[in-house]
Amino acid sequence: MASPPEDFRLTPNDALRFLLELFALFSVGLWGFSAWPLPWPGIGFGIGMPLAAAVLWGLFRSPKARFPLGIVGRVVVEVAVMGSAAAAWFAMDQPVVGALFAGVALVSGIINARAELARQAG
Repeated sequence: MASPPEDFRLTPNDALRFLLELFALFSVGLWGFSAWPLPWPGIGFGIGMPLAAAVLWGLFRSPKARFPLGIVGRVVVEVAVMGSAAAAWFAMDQPVVGALFAGVALVSGIINARAELARQAG
C-alpha cells in the first residue's frame, strides 16, 4: 500500500469539501427524482445527474484527476457541479438550503483555490 507524500496534510477544509461533494451528489439526485415524473424519466435523472456530476468531478477536478486542468478549468468544473447542486435546491423551492450550500461551497472553494495556488508557487 502506497503511503501519502511526507508533505501531505489533511486540513479541515479538505474534510468540508468532501462533505460538500457528497451533499452536491445527493442534491442533484434528489432534484432528479423529485422534478421529473416517476418511474421515467425520474429514475433516469435521479441516478444520471449524480453519476454525471461524479464522473465530471473525477475526470477533471479530483486530486487524482484523469485529465488534470489548470486553475481556471478546475474552478469551472467546481462551479458547474456545486452551482448545479445549489440550483437544484432553488428549483425544489428550498432557497435557504440552496443559498447556505452555495455560500459554504463558495468560501470553501476560495480557501482551496488559494491553497492550491500557494502550493504551485512554492
